[in-house]
Amino acid sequence: MSGHGAPTIDLSTLTPETAGSLRLAIVAASWHTEIMDGLVAGALRGAADAGIADPVVLRVPGAFELPVAAARLAPHFDAVVALGVVIRGGTPHFEYVCQAATDGLTEVSVRTGTPVGFGVLTCDTEQQGLDRAGLPGSKEDKGHEAVTAAVATAVLLQPFS
Repeated sequence: MSGHGAPTIDLSTLTPETAGSLRLAIVAASWHTEIMDGLVAGALRGAADAGIADPVVLRVPGAFELPVAAARLAPHFDAVVALGVVIRGGTPHFEYVCQAATDGLTEVSVRTGTPVGFGVLTCDTEQQGLDRAGLPGSKEDKGHEAVTAAVATAVLLQPFS
């Protein structure tokens, strides 16, 4: 399972006092509705767990559009979370979209200094996406994990703003 070896983030550092005032944007692709709805629900749970009451949620057509949306939002938010799923098909399209999303989101984070939580699932099968979407029966909750990572990083960087 891909979650093996994942770090444990001290969730006690993500309280309404430390994270509740953070401005959080969640940008989510629209392809693969069931998986995406699970990722968004997990992200919203992660925000609520950190004490962030009203994150902005925007839906874009697909994973390829995540970087441009994140780039536009990053200067106005303390953290941005990008959620998407790309499922391998029979053409090289999978590699191009995955690479573009990864490179684009990395560039946004480094250029703006705004933490970008990476919640883009790159799967060989739809079942792998379902297993990571935070749905009932899923083994992982990547939407929640992406928010937790972005918010924890934003909290750590607050003294340097």
